[in-house]
Amino acid sequence: MNKSENSSKTKILVEIAVFAALSAVLYAVRPFTLPFGGSITLGSMVPVMWLSLRRGIRVGLIIGTIFGVLALFEDMVLLGAANIIATPLQAILEYPIAFGVIGLTGMFHKKSAVFAVTGAGLAVFIRFWIHYFVGVFVWANIYAFPAEYGLWLWPAVYNGSFLSVEFVVSAILLFALVKKGTLEYRF
Repeated sequence: MNKSENSSKTKILVEIAVFAALSAVLYAVRPFTLPFGGSITLGSMVPVMWLSLRRGIRVGLIIGTIFGVLALFEDMVLLGAANIIATPLQAILEYPIAFGVIGLTGMFHKKSAVFAVTGAGLAVFIRFWIHYFVGVFVWANIYAFPAEYGLWLWPAVYNGSFLSVEFVVSAILLFALVKKGTLEYRF
């Protein structure tokens, strides 16, 4: 490995650390929070999406997973572990994995705002389905939802209510960042 490759890897590691921390800070600022952790933030997914678009899907998946672990710890502090962790598998699915898929935005790495929003949409859509199935197979069993709430309907409404707003906020911010040319390498 030459000096240039080493320097490039160091820059990527620093970017991952900085942008994961930025996502965690934005995740802590919640204008609206549902019971059990669903919340609307100030665009906490955008740093992960942006870095994924800039550096590719591999880096995106790494930073998304790190963000998921940080989000798990934040939710444990803000909401209490009993409210967000039903089983270890559920915690892994809903945090490192569900947040990790935000990095799939990098599949649409072309420097186009439309591609960026499309990638963000796909990532949030997959994240929704992870949360949805955990809601059906874990949370619905724990809280024994009455039939009138619908075993299959409640997780869709719950997760769709905050993730749809999160997507709109992220799409607007990502669109503006890409239009401004922030994905271009400047160092």
